[in-house]
Amino acid sequence: MIPIYDIKNIPLSQILRREETEGPDISAAVADILRTVRREGDDALRRYAREFDRAELTDIQVSPDQIQAALEALDPSFRAVLEEAADRIRSFHRRQIRQGFVIGEREGVILGQKVIPLDRVGLYIPGGTAAYPSSVLMNAIPARLAGCGEVVMVSPPTHDGDVHPVILAAAAIAGVDRVFRVGGAQAVAALAYGTQTVPKVDKIVGPGNAYVAEAKRQVFGQVAIDMIAGPSEILVIADGGADAAQAAADLLSQAEHDKMAAAVLVTDSPALARSVQEELERQIPLLPRAEIARTSIEKNGKIILVRSIEEAVDVSNAIAPEHLELCVDNPFDYLNRVRHAGSIFLGRHCPEALGDYFAGPNHTLPTGGAARFMSPLSVDDFVKRTQFTYYTAGALRADAPKIAAFARQEGLEAHARSAECRFSLY
Repeated sequence: MIPIYDIKNIPLSQILRREETEGPDISAAVADILRTVRREGDDALRRYAREFDRAELTDIQVSPDQIQAALEALDPSFRAVLEEAADRIRSFHRRQIRQGFVIGEREGVILGQKVIPLDRVGLYIPGGTAAYPSSVLMNAIPARLAGCGEVVMVSPPTHDGDVHPVILAAAAIAGVDRVFRVGGAQAVAALAYGTQTVPKVDKIVGPGNAYVAEAKRQVFGQVAIDMIAGPSEILVIADGGADAAQAAADLLSQAEHDKMAAAVLVTDSPALARSVQEELERQIPLLPRAEIARTSIEKNGKIILVRSIEEAVDVSNAIAPEHLELCVDNPFDYLNRVRHAGSIFLGRHCPEALGDYFAGPNHTLPTGGAARFMSPLSVDDFVKRTQFTYYTAGALRADAPKIAAFARQEGLEAHARSAECRFSLY
């Protein structure tokens, strides 16, 4: 059963403390996979597919015909859902597109900034026993809107050696250029270093298991990455007017992801806290993934009693959750008080599942408190910025003595002379 804590009696730091569980040390295993793929290329990918995915790979790349066939074979009603979701995601992310700028305020001086799409990006999409077409849309559409030269995708093969058809269909809808049947740390290695078949990319984005996350951590610097994703999180702030069954369902929407997921309710209503506790016990057995949800709720779930909704928001800011629901009257009254959250869902009719699939904002979000300093995946993740400077001779003549003074203050004589030599000032 999910525990209830009263913040009046227990310090928040103690409530939020999570037991450290010793997991396998995957760092060395991942490092070995990265080295092997870098050295052996496609041969290593095929061997790891047999070992980890129990799949024989004839062709590592999925053919364009197979991608198109998957789209055409998709159930028409679900294809319409995917296409509508894609339209909403495009509409939201289109507003994130940045333009460069040029400044000409001083005579003889032109300054500016260019926004340049990345040449090639790689999307990691979980697969194998499960299929997440939503992740395809959320990762590929911002990359396409950014104007990336090529968008490639990797996804683990099923036992028959193919990528799940619904993932391929989503790739066609989202505009992915090439798809490869490879997953795990070996897929990250292939994207980071390149193989005979998989091209080297400039940035790797997308969620994955602990091995994928560790691989992304180790290749960072060789390529860019979006973030190191951890277990899913949801924090629901609810007042006494909230529906207990709905609050419990929302908590379970993340608890069913995996046993390490964290679901937290923060409320100023003791009655709601007890009702949600009871609702969770009623709803968990009804879920196909009941065992996962049960473990998540009992090990990482919490109900925190506070004295006010304002205090609830303060608790949320301390946690910096991946997903935050404000299930209260007048949720916009509290929006500006929220400082740290990956994505915010306002009101009693806005479950987090809207954000996972259909509303339009991105569902690739910072976890583990990283919302204190990181943002959701966006078009910005698929561009870089550079800057430019132009001076006429007259403009440089005016600034050269100041440049030289600055340089000599820092003990860098050659810097000073590079400005002065154009005017024989030394």
